[in-house]
Amino acid sequence: MIGAVAQILVKQGAAQLGTHLTLMDVARDPRVFFQFGFGMLQNIRLFAGYCLYGVNTFLMALALKGRELSRLYPIIALTFVWVTLLSLFLLPDEHLNFFRTTGIAFIVGGVSILGLKR
Repeated sequence: MIGAVAQILVKQGAAQLGTHLTLMDVARDPRVFFQFGFGMLQNIRLFAGYCLYGVNTFLMALALKGRELSRLYPIIALTFVWVTLLSLFLLPDEHLNFFRTTGIAFIVGGVSILGLKR
């Protein structure tokens, strides 16, 4: 869930940045790169999203330390499901269609199969 919330926050924060920079923009005026960077630091949603990514990475390292990789990665795959569901409620431009629903069903089904005891 932490990774899913981080992705939503990064998406919302990136939308607030506004302008898109290209390499040519930076080559013409290198100050633009630093202005954009400072804008990223002042963007609370973007900053919080990246902080949550850090927490998620730390927790994953702890989990991977003591568990089987084949048991943990199906759980991590559920992040796609959580992001999709959270985005429906938190991002007004997101929508669910047949293909996304089918994809989520395959992910949940695959995680369920992998979670079965041998």
